[in-house]
Amino acid sequence: MSRIETDICIIGAGSAGLSIASGAAQMGARVVLIEGHKMGGDCLNYGCVPSKALLASAKHAHAGLDNPDFGIAQAHPEVNYAGAKDHVRRVIDAIAPVDSQERFEGFGCTVIRENGRFISETEVQAGETIIKARRFVVATGSGPFVPPIDGLDSVTVHTNETIFDLREKPDHLLVVGGGPIGMEMAQAHVRLGCKVTVIEGAKAMGKDDPEMAAIVLNNLRSEGIEIVEDAQASRISGGDGTITVHTPKGDFTGSHLLMAVGRAVNVANLGLDKANVEHDRRGLKVDDSLRSVSNKRVYAAGDVAGGLQFTHVAGYHGGQLVRSLVLGLPSKVRTDHIPWVTYTDPELAQVGLTEAQAREAHGDKLTVVRSEYSHNDRANTELQMRGLIKVMVVGGKPVGASIAGHLAGELIALWAMAIANKMKMQAISNTVLPYPTYMELNKRAAGAYFTPKLFESDMVKRIVGLVQRFLP
Repeated sequence: MSRIETDICIIGAGSAGLSIASGAAQMGARVVLIEGHKMGGDCLNYGCVPSKALLASAKHAHAGLDNPDFGIAQAHPEVNYAGAKDHVRRVIDAIAPVDSQERFEGFGCTVIRENGRFISETEVQAGETIIKARRFVVATGSGPFVPPIDGLDSVTVHTNETIFDLREKPDHLLVVGGGPIGMEMAQAHVRLGCKVTVIEGAKAMGKDDPEMAAIVLNNLRSEGIEIVEDAQASRISGGDGTITVHTPKGDFTGSHLLMAVGRAVNVANLGLDKANVEHDRRGLKVDDSLRSVSNKRVYAAGDVAGGLQFTHVAGYHGGQLVRSLVLGLPSKVRTDHIPWVTYTDPELAQVGLTEAQAREAHGDKLTVVRSEYSHNDRANTELQMRGLIKVMVVGGKPVGASIAGHLAGELIALWAMAIANKMKMQAISNTVLPYPTYMELNKRAAGAYFTPKLFESDMVKRIVGLVQRFLP
C-alpha cells in the first residue's frame, strides 16, 4: 500500500472535479484526482454531449419536411440509426482529449483510476493508494434513477447510460418520464423514424412554466409523439421486443423501454460515515460555501452538493471552490442566476423565477412583460414564429425569464447575465443590436416594460405638451 500527502484530493473527474483540478494544479496546489470510471463523467459520456449530438442527427433527418414552405421540394431522408450513433461516438471522441488523464497529468495532477472511499476523516483509499489531504472535494455526480416497478427486472431497461450504445432502431420506444431527458430523447427518436410514447406520472415538463411548456409539448405532439400524463407506471410485463407499461390511463406496448424519471446522486460506497460527513439521498449536507457541515475538511461540488443537477452548475461550483480552496478567498454559491435549457425543438429555457414563483414571492410588485416570436423579423424569415419570451420584473430589475422557441438556450444568456449582475431593464433596452437578429426579442421584452410608463402615462403626455409648446 502506497501513501500520498497532498493539498487537495478530488473524488470524481466530471465537470466539477475537472474544473477544480485544472485550476488548482495550474495555480500551484498539489492535487490528487481520483476517478473509478470514465474521465469526463456523465456529461461527456452519457449526458449533455451524446444527447445533443443525437438531437443534431435528428434535426437533419427532420429538416427537409418543411422545405415546401421555403419553395423547395420536400425531402424524406433515409435514416441510418446506427450511423447517427456513430456521429454520437465521434463527437464524444473529439471532446474526450480535453478531459483526458494525460491532459490533467500535464497540469501536474496525480490521477488515480480507481474508486475512492474515505477510511478516516483525513484519508481516502483508492485501490492500493492511501491519500492524506488537507482538503477533500466529493464530486461524484449522479446516475439514472430506476424506480422499483413490479416486473421491471423481466425486460431490458435503457437509461441515458445505455441508450447511446443502442444500434438497432426501436420500432416503438416507450419513454417513462416526461422531464428534459425523456422529452429530448422522445423527439430525437421520433425524428429518426421511431414510434414514441412518453408516459409521465404527473405533468410533462412539470417543473417549467406551464404556458411555455405547452408551446413545446404541442409541437412534440404535432410530430407524432404520444404524450400520456397523470399515468404513473404501476407494472411492467412482457419481454424484450414486446414490453407493456401498465398505468391507470391504460396499457402501452412498445419494443424498447427508456427510463428517464430522474437522477440519484452517487454517494454509496464512499465511506462518508467513516469521514464523519453527514449526507442523505440528495447528497452531502453542506453550507452555502459547499463545505460539509460535519467535517470541515470536506467539500461537495456538482450534483452531490444537493442542489440543481446541471453540468454548468458543477462547473460554477468548481470555480467557486478554486476561489476558496486555492486562493483562500470567501465564496458563497447562489442559485437565482442559474439558467437551464431543455434542448427540444423548440427549446425551453429558464433562469430565475417563473411567473408563478415570482407572483408568490413579490405579489403586486411584479410586472410580467412578453415578447412574441411572431413579431421578430428574423424569426419570420426563417419561419420560426412559434415562441414566446416572458420576463418577470420587480423594481426595474429582472428576477426571472422564461423562453420557449428557437434558440431559447442562446437567448436566455442575456437574462442570466442581467440577473447575475443585478442589471436593470434599462441596460437591456439601451443596447443597440444588429438587425435582424433573434436577440431583438430580448430587447423588445425590455421595451415592453417601459411602454406603459412612456406611452400610457398622462404625466408624460403633459410634459411632452409643455416641451412642444415652448421648445424653440
